[in-house]
Amino acid sequence: MFDSLSEKLESVFKKLRGQGVMTEDNIKEALREVRLALLEADVNFKVVKDFVESVRVKAVGTEVVQSLTPGQQVIKIVHDELVAVMGGNEDNGLNLSAKPPVAIMMVGLQGAGKTTTCGKLGRHLKNQKRRPLLVPADVYRPAAIEQLTTVGRQLGLEVFNSSADQKPVDICSAAMRFAELNGFDTVILDTAGRHQIDDFLMNELAEIKAAVLPLEILFVADAMTGQEAVNVAGGFNERLDITGVVLTKLDGDAKGGAALSVRAVTGKPVKFVGLGEKLDALEVFHADRLVSRILGMGDVLTLVEKAQSVFDEKETARLQQKLKKNQFDLEDFLAQLQQIKKMGSLESLMGMIPGMGKMMKQMQGAQPSENEMKRIEAIIRSMTPGERANHGIINGSRRLRIAKGSGTTVQEVNQLLKRFTEAQKVVKQLQKLGPKGLLKGMGGLGKGMLPFG
Repeated sequence: MFDSLSEKLESVFKKLRGQGVMTEDNIKEALREVRLALLEADVNFKVVKDFVESVRVKAVGTEVVQSLTPGQQVIKIVHDELVAVMGGNEDNGLNLSAKPPVAIMMVGLQGAGKTTTCGKLGRHLKNQKRRPLLVPADVYRPAAIEQLTTVGRQLGLEVFNSSADQKPVDICSAAMRFAELNGFDTVILDTAGRHQIDDFLMNELAEIKAAVLPLEILFVADAMTGQEAVNVAGGFNERLDITGVVLTKLDGDAKGGAALSVRAVTGKPVKFVGLGEKLDALEVFHADRLVSRILGMGDVLTLVEKAQSVFDEKETARLQQKLKKNQFDLEDFLAQLQQIKKMGSLESLMGMIPGMGKMMKQMQGAQPSENEMKRIEAIIRSMTPGERANHGIINGSRRLRIAKGSGTTVQEVNQLLKRFTEAQKVVKQLQKLGPKGLLKGMGGLGKGMLPFG
């Protein structure tokens, strides 16, 4: 979503890095370009005005830290101010401290992804060792109740039984009683939406709020709608006093202005962001991490958290032992590919590694693609267990069979086997050398020696 903004800010920062000495004039010029970049990204004009003025005051009046160049100092100030605009390091966690069951009311317009977000939030809470109950209370949209029921089934979450002939407030009240009697500690209410704010909708939501006394009222906003999402959030906040915002479709190709503006305009924190249609594509919002991604600095913490949530410690230890014994085979390689896929798209993962997002753009498609990973998976799945365990037995006729079975060519099968063989050799040599031997081997490059032979 932030590609265009990132490129423009990177251009500004590139000029700043070339400045030996920062003056008020070149700071003013740089901030003019930052201002234009933010406005073009659809950031609220008042937010931009306040932001630029705050950066200007701090940049002109600051002393340069000894370890930073003047240009780097301005970049740091821009980074810190962007983080502040988006909520700083405030605690964005849900308030679940009351006696259970705790009600979370999800509100928003139609098409923002509210029902799917209810499921994603339920999954998140289930992973936090809570027992959530999903409640379909949208009786107006066709198939809304069925949609949430389907989502709940896919995620292994309980869904309260409701029907379109009931009143939403009655559904929510009955669900709270059901939750209390059946040991659910959290109740997620999927309320109705409209194409725009109207009195009927708001009165109904206010009635539900009065009946169930939710600790959290989360406004679900479609980040693709830009400033309109911010304006609608303000309307819901005025009538319901929302406690936070969930931004969906943050993986889209919109300019990203809503994400940068909504906290400053509403005064309410962004608590979660949706980064795709998959039911695990919901992240706790961290302002500093998102700003780091926008400024091309990566987001290693989120990458580590994703890895920890996906990779099994026992499986990882087992694979390490196989690597040490040089027994890592294609079956293990396939298992690793599947684990990586659970973490998200390759593009999003690479973007979390500092500098890698920019490098991917420069490579213009040379990096591994999702389609290539699918081809590799198809090729390995077309092999027999014996072939995966010992790829050395794969002769010409076997390669032809594997190619036909995977919908690929013999050349592509050969390419995969060649790469895997080369990788095994490198791992074997690394195990032999150890850390000291590897350093010694690398040092020999200056004398015309190869590091591994």
